[in-house]
Amino acid sequence: MKILQLLPSLDPRQGGPAECVRQSAVALAAQGHRVEVLTLDAPDAPWLRDAGLPVHALGPVRGGYRYCPALLPWLREHAQGFDAVIVNGLWQHHGFAAWQALRDSGVPYFVFPHGMLDPWFRRAYPLKHLKKWLYWPWAEYRVLRDARAVLFTAEEERRRARESFWLYRANERVVSFGTSAPPPAHAADGGSLAERFLAAHPALRGKRLVLFLGRIHPKKGCDLLIEAFAREAAQVPAAHLVIAGPDSAGWGSALRELAAARGIADRISWPGMLRDEMKWGAFRASEVFALPSHQENFGIAVAEALGCGLPGLLSTEVNIWREVVQGGAGMGAADTVDGTAGMLRGWFALTPAERARMRARAQAVFAQHFTMEAMAVDLLRVVQEGAAHAAGAQGSGMPRPAGLARSLLAQGVEEKR
Repeated sequence: MKILQLLPSLDPRQGGPAECVRQSAVALAAQGHRVEVLTLDAPDAPWLRDAGLPVHALGPVRGGYRYCPALLPWLREHAQGFDAVIVNGLWQHHGFAAWQALRDSGVPYFVFPHGMLDPWFRRAYPLKHLKKWLYWPWAEYRVLRDARAVLFTAEEERRRARESFWLYRANERVVSFGTSAPPPAHAADGGSLAERFLAAHPALRGKRLVLFLGRIHPKKGCDLLIEAFAREAAQVPAAHLVIAGPDSAGWGSALRELAAARGIADRISWPGMLRDEMKWGAFRASEVFALPSHQENFGIAVAEALGCGLPGLLSTEVNIWREVVQGGAGMGAADTVDGTAGMLRGWFALTPAERARMRARAQAVFAQHFTMEAMAVDLLRVVQEGAAHAAGAQGSGMPRPAGLARSLLAQGVEEKR
């Protein structure tokens, strides 16, 4: 098959969707399929230089909606060359343009919301949710309604998606989600990745490292982790917290002030965004991974940690927490200071033998649930079914559900833009 992945940006600082597209493309290519990426990045964006797959970059864009004048014409001209299009993410121009171009084209499109329908956003950002309501009926609702399938990565995500907007209709499918297996603990030259990370951050040597790795954003619960660590760290002198990731929301200074106010500024390290060997070295050098997020669709970093044998301390708002806890690969609790502190306390109370058993279970849970190979097989099955259905509809001469009112609405929106 020839598949087009459509998303606003391949910038790794944007989080999981970009990494998912990269890795799934590699897995599908290994099975003999071709994947190309259509993005609204500027063609000279630095993260596209070593993308490792065919990329069509159509930027620049306008505004936070990322309106791209070149997108709709490109889709209308080139979409017929693909068996299917996968739209990643909501609330920006790329999804609406896909609906305009593909709904009557015979080319099936699929939508990965990537957690963007979670009702947490309604509670956390009520004004933004009101703006989305104004946009929802004439745009995003139609994008989901007319998709061949809307793809959720966990049953929990699918259930929650129904709670955000009462006007909701979609052909829902739950598919596996995962990531590539981590590299070995030792590089090709025999060097330890953990040792290389510690060599770059010598103050961490000999510490019991609790690792957070992800975007530093309010929804991730970094403030909860700092408060909880401040409660429990006095009982474990060797414990040290590492908060690694890009400060996408400009929140880092407030978190540092919080750490200073709680008297633990010297027990937290902020190495910034970690890539390649440094990222894997951080996983290998740490004792446990912590993600007390208020909303997490999947959490690729959780899967990467498990693959490195790193157990997870997860809030119950991380949609895969049940698989992790039931597999004996970590702990789960509410996204509160008390819940997070309880997990830290429980972890520090384990014996070395108990921690070793949990590390072994972490790798087993990764292999069972979260490999990219499993995701590629599941995703391909759904896409092939959708493509076969579309081909059958065209061959039978069945009319496609267009309708004059919808066509006029689309034209009006296009002229307005």
